[in-house]
Amino acid sequence: MRPAGKFRLGMTRVIILLLTVVGLIGAALIVGSVGVEPVIAAIRAIGVGGYVVYVAYTAIVLGLLGAAWRAVAPGGGPIGAYVWARTVREGATDVLPFAQIGGLVVGGRALTAQRVPSDLAYASMIADLTTEMASQLIFTLFGVGALLLALGGGFDSGGVLKLVLGGLGLTCALLAALAFGQQPMLSAAARIGERLLPASVTGLAAVQSRLAAIYRDRAALAWSFGFNLAAWVASGIGAWLALRLMGVAIGPVAVLAIESLIFAVRSIAFVVPGALGVQEGAYLLLAPLFGLDPQVAVALSLLKRARDLTIGVPALLWWQASEGRKLLA
Repeated sequence: MRPAGKFRLGMTRVIILLLTVVGLIGAALIVGSVGVEPVIAAIRAIGVGGYVVYVAYTAIVLGLLGAAWRAVAPGGGPIGAYVWARTVREGATDVLPFAQIGGLVVGGRALTAQRVPSDLAYASMIADLTTEMASQLIFTLFGVGALLLALGGGFDSGGVLKLVLGGLGLTCALLAALAFGQQPMLSAAARIGERLLPASVTGLAAVQSRLAAIYRDRAALAWSFGFNLAAWVASGIGAWLALRLMGVAIGPVAVLAIESLIFAVRSIAFVVPGALGVQEGAYLLLAPLFGLDPQVAVALSLLKRARDLTIGVPALLWWQASEGRKLLA
């Protein structure tokens, strides 16, 4: 690697590390502002059995995400490979100090390790990203409508609506970039494949051909969109389940609205690893508008992070072990 390239890579790592540290400090300050003891009490309320149920439920969300990816990968092998790759991808995004792009790279590598052709892996990843963001747009619009009803035309003193609309605008911009900027995405996918799999031939033309074939299959795109939308809803239902297991009585529609807005706010902070601090701050602002105590909302955010560690760390360790075995072989 050239010295300039090494410098840029080093600076990127330093920036990501700084964002991680700032996010951790922000999260700690938010927990302290609402009270550590009430937050801990809310987390303890779920109990070991309830936490196991909550973690196990996440398998449904990962299954839907894997199905959405597999839907746009014709002839790409068993769905389990895509569920596994998506699990590793989520683990890398939520656990490691990566931005979103780092998780995408790891997820693509995990899929090619399952003997899925690299050009199909990266072409289907681009198509799946497009349908995922399109479905998130629908989910976010639901949340924005619920937020407007909650505000009731009143004054938005916390600037929550502006923050959410910013997330909605960014989602629209990214979706437009995916729709109209396929060439840069294809070039990036090809470069990623060539760097991660030097022995393979992951040319731009191969990825282009695969992606063109995927986009001609409207039924596959519709299935991918439907699975991704179902995954967004299922993720929101998971938060409602966690609250119920904590003994908090709140309607599922309100929780779905909160979760859709949380994901919109996270979209703004996509460069912050795991949206550290941002997620907690968003819960602190949004939850009271829908009748959820701030302490419980922050506890839910921390509980979700604990779940991410419980699933992500073993998945990443297993993936690294499998990679090591292949290198030794």
